[in-house]
Amino acid sequence: MHKARLAVLLSGDGSNLQALIDATQNGIINAEIVLVVSNKFDAGGLKRAQKSGIENIVLDNLQYADRRSFDFVLESKLKKYNLDLIVLAGFMRILTSDFVEAFAGRILNIHPSLLPKYRGLHTHQKALDAGDKNAGATVHFVTTELDGGPSIIQAVVPILKNDSVDALARRILIKEHQIYPLAVKLFCEGRLSLIDEKAVFDSAILPKNGLRFTDELIKLEQYIC
Repeated sequence: MHKARLAVLLSGDGSNLQALIDATQNGIINAEIVLVVSNKFDAGGLKRAQKSGIENIVLDNLQYADRRSFDFVLESKLKKYNLDLIVLAGFMRILTSDFVEAFAGRILNIHPSLLPKYRGLHTHQKALDAGDKNAGATVHFVTTELDGGPSIIQAVVPILKNDSVDALARRILIKEHQIYPLAVKLFCEGRLSLIDEKAVFDSAILPKNGLRFTDELIKLEQYIC
């Protein structure tokens, strides 16, 4: 069976990268992470890649005149790797429409909110300020609309009394490490695709909020978290 070729783009610690490394090495995902790219020289995710023997490079966005110039170079480099999927794991860059269209249907992102709520930054604070009962994370396809691509899977995390941003973020991150490998697994198995701006799973269009992450879903997919 074809082993999918993945690239992971990140700007920070790379804990979601680690979850993907673990899932590929354990055979949960039939894929190989062939490249890790960061726009930050001090990104912790680079050390994770090095430790696992994954090729890694830094493209410092500050060295480019504008977003378009940076994305042009990034696109050119990625195209050399014959990639099946690009995974954004805390990549703090807004991608240009040209870049997204070059890899249409082959870019996933994880966002720390229950989309379509709270696009952009400071999502946990926004949920607390709004008095929401739940927060969470969403894996979605990347389109030209910021954090607006079709949702694939969501994990819901209850907001506790007197919750803090840091405490909520830690609980949500645990769920991120579960749902991102699962979404990548489904994509690599050919069961997940982007068709006419809609997320399609096992030939059925997913609802607006995507799949709901539950123990039953884990069992159904024979996925070990």
